[in-house]
Amino acid sequence: MLERLAEMRKNDGWARRVGTPSLPESFRTIPVRKTGPFWRRFMGYIGPGYLVAVGYMDPGNWATSIAGGSSFGYQLLAVVLISNIMAILLQALCTRLGIGAERDLAQACHDSYSPASSFALWLLAEAAIVATDLAEVIGTAIALQLLFAIPLSIGVIITAADVFLILLLQNVGFRWIEAFIIALLLVIFACFGIQMVMAQPDMLGILAGFVPSAQIVTNPTMLFIALGILGATVMPHNLYLHSSIVQTRKIGPSKADKDEAIHFATLDSTIALMLALSINAAILILAAATFHKAGLTDIAEIQDAFKLLAPMLGAPIAATLFAVALLASGLNSTVTATLAGQIVMEGFLNIRLAPWLRRLITRTVAIIPAVIVTLWYGDSGTAKLLIASQVVLSLQLPFAIVPLVMFTADKSKMGAFTAPRWLTLSCAIIGAIIIVLNAKLLWDVFAGAVTPL
Repeated sequence: MLERLAEMRKNDGWARRVGTPSLPESFRTIPVRKTGPFWRRFMGYIGPGYLVAVGYMDPGNWATSIAGGSSFGYQLLAVVLISNIMAILLQALCTRLGIGAERDLAQACHDSYSPASSFALWLLAEAAIVATDLAEVIGTAIALQLLFAIPLSIGVIITAADVFLILLLQNVGFRWIEAFIIALLLVIFACFGIQMVMAQPDMLGILAGFVPSAQIVTNPTMLFIALGILGATVMPHNLYLHSSIVQTRKIGPSKADKDEAIHFATLDSTIALMLALSINAAILILAAATFHKAGLTDIAEIQDAFKLLAPMLGAPIAATLFAVALLASGLNSTVTATLAGQIVMEGFLNIRLAPWLRRLITRTVAIIPAVIVTLWYGDSGTAKLLIASQVVLSLQLPFAIVPLVMFTADKSKMGAFTAPRWLTLSCAIIGAIIIVLNAKLLWDVFAGAVTPL
């Protein structure tokens, strides 16, 4: 019996994976310090967390946060906060999987499940990436329209040119990708910081908004937007992305080296996600302090928000800052979605395509529905499509969270790097909450209580 178990273990895909790194062109290319002050050692690990944080403030977040703030004031701030806490815990599992098991989530699924199950999970992951890309296409096109008066349908097509930006960044090195991302994040943060000062929001209302309300679950419309915020915050593709890009550091082989790497990588993502929380909250607060306060409770279109911000805040620069931040958000999200798409395809299928070709395929799939909606509905249909795309992400989340929790809790797979029980339990509860809320949403849709589009 023991011999049979040993043979099964020998033939297990998890045990067989040797020398097949994630993102091979960037794998362990960035040196880190093993000695010196804490901050000097930590500096070598700063970067991957910010690439992950980008996904938590992409254009899809804008549509859901604007809709939530204008419709319900500060009430959905609690959802933004809870979503961010969920994200911090889940990304901590990703760093543990990537560094401790030396494989990303897509590779882990491929190595652990049957070919049929792995293929099904790949399709779901691809659907999530397309939904993410769809939000980026529309968001970037809207920013181009607002800043340069480019028609929305033309802007959607122009977004395909970002393939060349990705190719350039990948050619010069992964550290340059991280620098590009962090620079644009600082631009977004600065833009919203200035707008918050102009809006002068109700501080007591903000504090009250961070306290969860039962109405979030009982009100179908509020739940729909809340799940959109959740899907736009805890994004499935980020779980695949993070577990891969933490492997770009040249980490030593010892347990002590990996323990330190997990510690620093988790700290990096936690700090970056707190920045994402401040930006996501700022978008919702801005909508609540301007539109909801003025009785404009049906503002969901980014274009409408742009037009109203200048007169309502009494400063023309407010609208420009809004559009600049949106463009920076779209460009940033482009980079991370490209990397996630490459990771998912290579990890699940062992198919390696040139990054520009992989990006072009994904972007083409996203452009088709975006062009149809913009031509059919005009500008008025973009918010509905953006919010619906984020709800799709929320529905796909359990198919990424459940494997992640199971792998990192399995001592036979993780060995000494098995996740602490408190972290496993917390993330299991997060997955259960998301599944229950998704079931409630589907019930409301089929019952006619809420309409997705």
